[in-house]
Amino acid sequence: MSAVTAGGAAGPTPPADKRKSVTGTRKAVAAAFLLPALVLLGALVVYPIGYSLQRSFFDQSGSGFAGLGNYREIFTDDTILTAVKNNAIWVVVAPTLATALGLIFAVLTERVRWGTAFKLVVFMPMAISMLAAGIIFRLVYEQDPERGVANAVWVGVHDTFEGSAGFPKAHPLPAHPLKAAGGGAFVTKEPVTATAPVRLPLVGVAPAKMPSDARPARTPAPGDGRITGTAWLDFTKGGGGRPNTIDPKELGLKGITVEAVKDGTVVAEARAGADGTFTLPAEAEGALLRLPAENFREPYNGVNWLGPNLVTPAIIGSYVWMWAGFAMVLIAAGLASVPRELLEAARVDGANEWQVFRKVTVPLLAPVLAVVLVTLMINVLKIFDLVFIIAPGSSQDDANVLALQLYRSSFGTDAHPGLGSAIAVLLLLLVLPVMFFNIRRMRREGRR
Repeated sequence: MSAVTAGGAAGPTPPADKRKSVTGTRKAVAAAFLLPALVLLGALVVYPIGYSLQRSFFDQSGSGFAGLGNYREIFTDDTILTAVKNNAIWVVVAPTLATALGLIFAVLTERVRWGTAFKLVVFMPMAISMLAAGIIFRLVYEQDPERGVANAVWVGVHDTFEGSAGFPKAHPLPAHPLKAAGGGAFVTKEPVTATAPVRLPLVGVAPAKMPSDARPARTPAPGDGRITGTAWLDFTKGGGGRPNTIDPKELGLKGITVEAVKDGTVVAEARAGADGTFTLPAEAEGALLRLPAENFREPYNGVNWLGPNLVTPAIIGSYVWMWAGFAMVLIAAGLASVPRELLEAARVDGANEWQVFRKVTVPLLAPVLAVVLVTLMINVLKIFDLVFIIAPGSSQDDANVLALQLYRSSFGTDAHPGLGSAIAVLLLLLVLPVMFFNIRRMRREGRR
């Protein structure tokens, strides 16, 4: 037999045995190249999955068959149920927020000249490991406003509108002309007159906590029918001061509120200056002076970000901070391939920018948005590092997720490998549908 060559001339056809030999050699070479990868895949993926599946049907010691007992415990134990609930919150909230922010950043940075620099800044957290990001946000969410950035900002905004506490631990001594009035307030023991300046000494304020612009206290001159006086810290640093006397080194209680009260009614009010002096009108004659409780309330200490109620949203916030840049870069790449004539045509037809974004841009970006959303969903199903590092011990049960519970059940103090294996199998079952959906979508896109 012969075959016609490309030039039209007849050529000999290789024997069937030779063709089979060549094909067999090629298959052998391909198998030789694939064998190391298959061995690693089997050793690192297939075997652990099979072993975990088998181990999930045994008890804590591994010697007794437990059947579905470990799986039953997953859905009856309160701690593990909290992990399942938190995982559901993570899967719904975190990918959605990160994708939405990435979409907004990608669209907006297209319209500014410094968009590339902005993208670089937003994407930079991706260069940080989960461990480092967890340590950073553990400090960001610190309860003390002097250490935690989040509470420093929150307290600053709060104090701008509400006013900060004045002197939370201040109080008079028994020798002072003040006594407790109930509810945290203090009142003078005797009515005041305009003939002599009133003295309102207090102690219990650390010198370092005094207002930075407080000045040495002084005794004001008697007013012309008005009530004058001084509120000051009756404490001399280093000792040597005399109680109930304004000594040279003692500071005025700047900003403290003084009220004149007659028959339970406030008839006048004043605030002390930097040197502690204040002046009340003549209506205060014969009244009792009261230092209201607002002067002594505890300072606003911000939000307990890592408390039981907010720990999961706080950790999700740190995750979005890291992954919004990833979403932005992918969506920006998809946005670059969107036909500009379609956007211009919509504008020519009278659509405003919001309508163009909602009716044209988002539908055209749907495949890219699906890729980002599914990728992040798979990622958050396995979230572990951020929760383990950021959540303090007192709130870790409230922030618990399946990957963290898997670690605690498998390697904790009272380790239960059977239960840990069951949680691992559950995580695999949760990830598989999302992976299959992603694979089907990619094949469908490839056929277009």
